[in-house]
Amino acid sequence: MSRTVTLVLLDAAGRPLGALPPFDVREPWWQEVHSIVDTVRQRHGLEVAVLRLLDADRPAPPGGHVRYLAQTVDAPAVPLEPAAVDLAPHPLRQPWAHAGGPARSVAWAAGELRRLGRRVTAVAQQRTWNLSAIWRLDTDQGPAWLKQLPPFAHHEATVLAFLGDQGVGVGVDLPDDLNSLINGPVMLAADGEGRMLLADVPGEDRYGAGEGERAAIAAGHHLVQLRACGSAGELVAAGVPDLRGAALADWIRERLAGHDVSAAAGLLDGLDRRLRQIGDCGLPDTLVHGDLHPGNVRGDDGGRTVIDWADSFVGHPAFDILRLTEDVDADAAARLVDAWARRWRADVPGSDPHRAVDLLRPVAPLRQAAVYAMFLAAIEPSEHPYHVHDVPAALARAAATP
Repeated sequence: MSRTVTLVLLDAAGRPLGALPPFDVREPWWQEVHSIVDTVRQRHGLEVAVLRLLDADRPAPPGGHVRYLAQTVDAPAVPLEPAAVDLAPHPLRQPWAHAGGPARSVAWAAGELRRLGRRVTAVAQQRTWNLSAIWRLDTDQGPAWLKQLPPFAHHEATVLAFLGDQGVGVGVDLPDDLNSLINGPVMLAADGEGRMLLADVPGEDRYGAGEGERAAIAAGHHLVQLRACGSAGELVAAGVPDLRGAALADWIRERLAGHDVSAAAGLLDGLDRRLRQIGDCGLPDTLVHGDLHPGNVRGDDGGRTVIDWADSFVGHPAFDILRLTEDVDADAAARLVDAWARRWRADVPGSDPHRAVDLLRPVAPLRQAAVYAMFLAAIEPSEHPYHVHDVPAALARAAATP
């Protein structure tokens, strides 16, 4: 599957110029813009910054014909087509989606790198959508990454700073030659308003990891969570979302208000009782990654780093093992959960990790439905197609989970 792209251009002052002729790019995922920028450079000699999604010919990604708003400082040599575009401001528009927003963010990152004694030699926009904007900055000392987040994810910088204090640069040695897992990427700078400058993490995102690699991820992540158990209050005080016990039930209900929750009505009705039962299983609250699938682990055979802590919160550790095992076969998932449970029983004698996992299974997709609802409430309507179908889909999964 590919994607057909139309770019509506603004000039350096943010005035509309018209639209470039449509072109195809290989990646179907709407938020991936690096191939868009490269294609426009190669075909038209233009440097552009993609600002935001305008519309598409299908209700949700991937693929299809997608229109974006972009900005250029150059005068296009190719004739542009007239294009209707609404440039009215919107209160939920993210800073990087405004004209001039990408340039301001890159300038901030370049300034931080100069302060660190590094000179920027090239900038490549990678991704832009309502959840993040990402650029790669090549320097005379290797690459660095600029990541910018919306307000509901600003706590990632707090989490990365905490992980750094826990020894992120050293990594966690794992048994049985399973290599090492590093808690998170090294944060070089943060501006407190959603921008982070991150050190490069070598290797590849570990999509498609098999059972053995997931076992290594789970074993290393256990040590991270074990270290964080005593810091739950500190993390919450620093702004990390508090989804402990009854607070989780309130948080879910508040975010799902206004959505059709009839598919999971029974689960919601019994949620407080279920969470009390989970608490009785004796596992401590800790730092939860929130989206611990292999694609959020990057590395190679020499070691791995857990990335993208934007969905993190303080809560029950079983959320992460459930996410890590949700797309493997039942036997492999059972073995991974068994190993997870053995570690927690050894470290918290008298606890019942297996019962906690079983009780939490339907709560995990229910929480995810609330997360998607939060996204929808915090983003401008033109970007709703990214998530509008996710809330009912997650509610259906929750209702179908025994």
